[in-house]
Amino acid sequence: DLYVFEEVCAMLAGRLAQGAPVFPVAVNLSRRHFQTTDFLQRFADIRDQYQIPGGLIELELTESIFFTVGDILNVKEAIRRMHELGFLCSLDDFGAGFSSLGLLKSFMVDSVKLDRSFFLDDSQRAHDVVESIVELARKLGIETVAEGIEAPEQVDFLRSIGCDLVQGYVYARPMPAEELEAWMRARHGGEVTQV
Repeated sequence: DLYVFEEVCAMLAGRLAQGAPVFPVAVNLSRRHFQTTDFLQRFADIRDQYQIPGGLIELELTESIFFTVGDILNVKEAIRRMHELGFLCSLDDFGAGFSSLGLLKSFMVDSVKLDRSFFLDDSQRAHDVVESIVELARKLGIETVAEGIEAPEQVDFLRSIGCDLVQGYVYARPMPAEELEAWMRARHGGEVTQV
């Protein structure tokens, strides 16, 4: 995790030095980090070494962290500390496991990333569930991201219900950073696409 995190910091520092547009980048955290007291300080130290301003790095937590870490209070404290250190925090793969709406109530995450499994079913019932989650998140002041989107019709639906961001093959497949730079310049003049 720390290697990937440092690579993200180096990439953002390079864009800042070039005067290129910057955008928040998400980095996954493994549950192992939660077994170490104040593990977030190591992340903050690396970020500070690269002089990355607050709000440009999002730390992603998966639902499994909430169900496998013995003390839920530790996770709450870690999220509070993330915000204190200037990191954004998201709940990744929401809905992939046994999601509890209590997670949205109890944990002050900045965004919730709806698992791609929500979008494999094109039924009205599936659409109603997604729309309800997006509406609830909006009421709680939580940004929504739809993951695994592959079709323009899905983008249209998500736009119609007010989903904030879309991630998936409908735009591009995963690619190395150098290819991403060229892709953004060619398609969007360096800007990031949002729903």
